[in-house]
Amino acid sequence: MSGRSSLVARLFWTIVAGGAAALWFGQPALIATGAVLALILLHRIDRPRRFRRLVRRLAQRHARTLALRRRQECFVDAYGNLISDGWLRERAYFAERTILPHLAERGHAEDAERRWEEILSLVERVAASVRLPDETETPEDGVAYERYCAERLRAAGWDAHATQASGDQGADVVAEFGGIRLVVQCKRYGKPVGNAAVQEVAAAARYWSGDMAAVVSNAGFTPAARKLSAATGVLLLHHDDLAALRPVRASVRGRRETASS
Repeated sequence: MSGRSSLVARLFWTIVAGGAAALWFGQPALIATGAVLALILLHRIDRPRRFRRLVRRLAQRHARTLALRRRQECFVDAYGNLISDGWLRERAYFAERTILPHLAERGHAEDAERRWEEILSLVERVAASVRLPDETETPEDGVAYERYCAERLRAAGWDAHATQASGDQGADVVAEFGGIRLVVQCKRYGKPVGNAAVQEVAAAARYWSGDMAAVVSNAGFTPAARKLSAATGVLLLHHDDLAALRPVRASVRGRRETASS
């Protein structure tokens, strides 16, 4: 039943019930019926505001992650154009997988279909409202960026060190925490990182007997990189994610069995 049909049905049966009650109780029943009808109409009128509030609340639960993804997935190309395709996909994915199921549970499924663009706009506002650390503080030089990532991991409790440039087999940082070894490749890019980095760090994790592997970047990741990440267990992180990174055993698929012994 559509929202409008449901409203009409509620009004109709309220009037019917109220009319029947008025035959027995007179004016008090009519007054009560009028009050109920007013409440039903007010609830309906207030529905758009409740819809927006619910979407904002759901988005705010993930505000920092959304803000990070927004910054990662937007970049300026060689011609000076702002490219935000990756963020638009990420925003729609979040709305579809996180927002819509909750709206359906609250009886807003039809509203969500009609107000899809409004949902995206609300998510955009929440993501844009979060103040993130200044990206200009991040080292521009690749080697310095590797050391920067190692420092962020040490601050989070990892015993981390940058590897030597030669013989690292694709690992820029190796870190340990509670017996779990993490192998990291660091990419200070001006555009999304491709799946080659995922392949390289997955191979490096096997070489270093790593339990976890990650590509860390200031930029976002291509759809191909994200797909390969899901298949290999390689984490795709922004360097700000390192502060909350905790050890998880055997997240890299296809690594050496000796790593779990």
